[in-house]
Amino acid sequence: MPLVTIEIIEGVFNSEQKQDMIKQVTDTMVSIEGENLRGVTWVKISEVQSGDWGIGGNALTTKQVKKLAAG
Repeated sequence: MPLVTIEIIEGVFNSEQKQDMIKQVTDTMVSIEGENLRGVTWVKISEVQSGDWGIGGNALTTKQVKKLAAG
């Protein structure tokens, strides 16, 4: 009965993208653990406020992440 937690910065992903994350992560876990455990495989998405996530001593904002994603 795995619980997978995904932490993301709020406002970066829309509802459809988050649902896709849940589906794909569940499918990946089921490919490892077996189909019988699909019903008890939990995926939780936690959103961290923009600016409350730091990398290398610097706060990361939603705007910066979207800029990174855009290339």
